[in-house]
Amino acid sequence: MNEALTLLSFGDAGWGDEIAHGVLITVSLAICTLPLGLALGFVLALAKKSEDPSLRLAANIYTTIFRGLPELLTLFLVYFGVQIAIQQVLKLIGVDAYIEVNSFVAGMVALALVFSSYASEAFLSAFRGIPQGQYEGGYSLGLSHGKTMRLVVLPQLIRLALPALGNLWLILLKDTSLISVVGLSDLIRQSGIAARVTKEPFLFFGIACLIYLVLAMISSIGLSRIENWSKRGETER
Repeated sequence: MNEALTLLSFGDAGWGDEIAHGVLITVSLAICTLPLGLALGFVLALAKKSEDPSLRLAANIYTTIFRGLPELLTLFLVYFGVQIAIQQVLKLIGVDAYIEVNSFVAGMVALALVFSSYASEAFLSAFRGIPQGQYEGGYSLGLSHGKTMRLVVLPQLIRLALPALGNLWLILLKDTSLISVVGLSDLIRQSGIAARVTKEPFLFFGIACLIYLVLAMISSIGLSRIENWSKRGETER
């Protein structure tokens, strides 16, 4: 027991600093990915409900691709594909240089692409749950289309989509572990390094499991409070 506490301690004697840094990277990656994924998902949902068939087709192709590809493969395509594309462009303009894509940015983009493809379906279902009379009511009050969307539709949209988006957030939090394969020092990578050096894989991977569970529980509590806040205007029956 004392040996385990020593290995988990902070400072030169233990791996607590490295594990804490890995947790920070994991949470930072998930938080940075979330707004990008939500914005892309919302735009995709608008495209899917658009009257323009080309927009609907493009959005459906996008979601089909990124819902069909494994997340790890999407990460590899973004991380290595972007590097190759940049180097080819540089060669065309006569510049011979090696460009390496930042693993954090590559992970954020790859996870946002996958997250947005699922979030678009959550937003689209929420749009379908809002009666057409809500739009007509906003127009009858003299509100423009933009104000009707912002003041009437968007609050209801968030409330309806929130349960599905909450589940997607928990999935996103776990999918950040995939980024360790491209060298990002997240929780899984730091735990793996500690396990190899100390020959204590059960200890460090067990700690990683507990940390992910704690993050999931904190997220669930936060999501429940946000959901209750979104329903504050509903009349109790």
